[in-house]
Amino acid sequence: MELDIIKKIFENRKGQLIGKYKKSAVMILLCEVEGKEHIIYEQRAFTLKHQPGDICFPGGKIDEGETPVEAAVREVSEELGVEKSEIEVIGEMDYFISPYGAIMYPFVGRLNTKNINPNKDEVDHIFMVPLEFLENNQPEVHEINIMPQIKDDFPFHMIYGGREYKFARGKMLQYFYSYENHYIWGFTALITKCFIDIIKNYKDN
Repeated sequence: MELDIIKKIFENRKGQLIGKYKKSAVMILLCEVEGKEHIIYEQRAFTLKHQPGDICFPGGKIDEGETPVEAAVREVSEELGVEKSEIEVIGEMDYFISPYGAIMYPFVGRLNTKNINPNKDEVDHIFMVPLEFLENNQPEVHEINIMPQIKDDFPFHMIYGGREYKFARGKMLQYFYSYENHYIWGFTALITKCFIDIIKNYKDN
């Protein structure tokens, strides 16, 4: 009986991520300036509670019932004050699972208008970085350690080795791009680097 139930549950079940994650979508948004492709970045409004002043791609939380690409297009439209019809979705980038319980789905797109009116509640200002600059300038790289922060009431007595148990530790690379008076870092710089690496690898092969 139990086996029959298990078979019914799992025969056609598709695997999912274990755990709950905050899901967001962003757009690597290209636009043409003086005949050359640029990427649009935002500096978040300094009045925001979450990551004020950070530099990021247009994007945000995926709402209930939305696909990641729908969320990315909606967020670009809302943050930059452009029509959805002016946003051309080119394709998908690789998505990123952070060690902090979040999944970010980046997309590649192109903005087919010069009439940008950023939402001042969310965006302090935008700036554009030439694709050529990013291809020709490697980011600065730094390493940070990721390790468990264990509370005093943790049940060490249930683990072989107790307090001496060797919990897994990790390292995470942090990339930094400097362009004029702006510093692009964090997940935005990581996604930027991955995007540029994909382009370079294609050109080299």
